[in-house]
Amino acid sequence: MTALSGTERKNIAPGLAVSIVLKKDQRSGKLTEGIVKDILTKAPVHTHGIKVRLESGEIGRVKVIESED
Repeated sequence: MTALSGTERKNIAPGLAVSIVLKKDQRSGKLTEGIVKDILTKAPVHTHGIKVRLESGEIGRVKVIESED
């Protein structure tokens, strides 16, 4: 199973479980898990990860897309 890239918008959809890096955690790289509510990045690809809003209201860039396994 290949891990989907968090840098491509086509791999991300509302309802998907992801791990994001919040702005305040960018230096540490601490990941926050949650469910995608909105996709905020308009571009099809972003090198640092697609920016999303989680259902919790937190906003950050997708680093890991959780597998369905």
